Amino acid sequence: MPAPDTSAQDTSDVASRLAAVLPVLQRALDRRLAEDFPHPRPPEGQIALLRLVGERDGITVREAAGLLLMKPNNVSALVSQLTVGGMLERRQDPADKRVAHLHLTAEARRRLAAVHELSDGYVAEALHALTDGERDALGSAIGALYGLARHLHPAAR
Repeated sequence: MPAPDTSAQDTSDVASRLAAVLPVLQRALDRRLAEDFPHPRPPEGQIALLRLVGERDGITVREAAGLLLMKPNNVSALVSQLTVGGMLERRQDPADKRVAHLHLTAEARRRLAAVHELSDGYVAEALHALTDGERDALGSAIGALYGLARHLHPAAR
């Protein structure tokens, strides 16, 4: 009788544990932000779009839809909501009037910067509570996590 493939079992265990812990980390950050951030939390789709536009200033609705794995009409609806809310600007493409480029407003940039500052502070605080070995392991894992993200979604960083 052949021995079980421990490599496949190890991979399956790591996959299961990562899939379980990553949402827990995100929820923990979200809850801390909800306590300390003075503005209402927008729906997740709006947050994802704002983050994407912050990373790729001038992106089009179609490009954003592709990267967010959403239908263009759904992204267009989010753009309309965020434009009315003063968080996004649509600027017409000079060469093709049917195409709009998306840009964060100054208010959106301030809010995203505040969220990043708070989030980074929470994570730094938590990292200080870990051992040197745990911090080193997490630091070493960052590149691998980005690689994993690229395999799950090629448009990921």
